[in-house]
Amino acid sequence: EFEVLVLAALQRLDDDAYAVTIKDDIQRRARRPASLGAIHAALNRLADKGFLTFRISDPLPVPGGRSRKYSKITPAGHRALRRSTASLARMIEGLELGVRR
Repeated sequence: EFEVLVLAALQRLDDDAYAVTIKDDIQRRARRPASLGAIHAALNRLADKGFLTFRISDPLPVPGGRSRKYSKITPAGHRALRRSTASLARMIEGLELGVRR
């Protein structure tokens, strides 16, 4: 589930996807906490699967500015995201998702 959220954030953020923006997107849209450690771990797993690539930016133009590690979803990542969301949609189709007691 978390990797699907990360892939969705990558697709949405496009060229502005790095750990902090991915974390903010997941927390805002999915309304769930996401630590930077969990984001980095998921990004590395997804890269190992060929679902994303990395690029390193130039250092930010401020004193002590650091480089950012940007992520970009690959065509294989797009396919994986489509398959995962379609599977989830089929699984929850017809379920009553109200509060259970």
